[in-house]
Amino acid sequence: MRSSYLFTSESVSEGHPDKVSDQISDAIVDLFLSKDPEARIACETLTTTQLVVLAGEIRCKGVYENGEWAPGALEEIEKTVRGVVKKIGYEQEGFHWETLRFENNLHGQSAHIAQGVDASGNKDEGAGDQGIMFGYACDETPDLMPATLDYSHKILERMAADRHSGAAPFLEPDAKSQVTLRFEHGKPVAATAIVVSTQHAKGYDEGEKEAELKSYVKKIIGETLPAGLLSDETVYHINPTGSFEIGGPDGDAGLTGRKIIVDTYGGASPHGGGAFSGKDPTKVDRSAAYITRYLAKNVVAAGLATRCTIQIAYAIGVSAPLSLYVDTHGTGTVGDDRIETAIQSIAKLGGLTPRGIRTHLGLNKPIYARTAAYGHFGRKAEGDFFPWEKTDLADDLKAALA
Repeated sequence: MRSSYLFTSESVSEGHPDKVSDQISDAIVDLFLSKDPEARIACETLTTTQLVVLAGEIRCKGVYENGEWAPGALEEIEKTVRGVVKKIGYEQEGFHWETLRFENNLHGQSAHIAQGVDASGNKDEGAGDQGIMFGYACDETPDLMPATLDYSHKILERMAADRHSGAAPFLEPDAKSQVTLRFEHGKPVAATAIVVSTQHAKGYDEGEKEAELKSYVKKIIGETLPAGLLSDETVYHINPTGSFEIGGPDGDAGLTGRKIIVDTYGGASPHGGGAFSGKDPTKVDRSAAYITRYLAKNVVAAGLATRCTIQIAYAIGVSAPLSLYVDTHGTGTVGDDRIETAIQSIAKLGGLTPRGIRTHLGLNKPIYARTAAYGHFGRKAEGDFFPWEKTDLADDLKAALA
């Protein structure tokens, strides 16, 4: 590892057009799982000026069976979509929860996919797709996340909270942040540059109002990042393009799954390429990414490494993973191969099959709408939410290595 370097990560707010799409898709996932824990969902969302379009494949008892919609199902889907947009706060001429046009193009799941994924006879449930997934953890923050991404998320979360509470009425929903830190010997020591671009009310791009907005953003940054990282040498870029009144889906079309690096590790780890939002947990793009984060976090929490990347791979319709790879980047207290063997020996993980993952983490529940903004990882595990953030496997790992 280099002894000195700069690294940058970005985040986007709940009002960013792609994140609006992600939140709608995951609200549909939650709606269907609340009706049928074994529902199959692949829901994509397009958002643009005064328009939301759903597309994808589904199977859900009590909602869509045998090619037919249940009574009231279509109305409930539309109500869910409009509710997401309302909760985010879009009541603008170019995108308004109440007056936007809505199209539902969801349809039944392919029978050929279903036959490969579903359990039948002596065949266990297979992976919902082929692919590679990565999990990552490091000791840069208490939540074992890359610091650049963690701070980027937290800046926007705080701004959104102030917008919703009325503490910052000049803010509108769309925003982006970016944090650049200087690292020495693998540890963050200084914030060299911070970028925040936020949609704003009319007039907050000049004069005293612009100064008020910029002063507010700098205050939030100062309250979010550790004081020791900020200095007179930190460069701030706040709304560097000038005016940002037109934003959200009215300013730029949004699509589900276009912010996969924001959703994961901010570029600090490899990414397999598969998005999470809009997918039920039989899709290993989602569930296997969650289990690898869980495993990597527990490796670090157990003191076995200060940095850990885990890769896992699947073939569609096949239950057993094709490979498991652990890389502790030279920070491990034991060999990476021994950690791989220890993981594979822990019976409660169910062999890391799709069903084993869903069972261990309890993923067949409507828990996904809360994941769709400000990252799927580095969140507090509370109740049924974010179970992949628990560190309850650390003792099992240490015992397996004893």
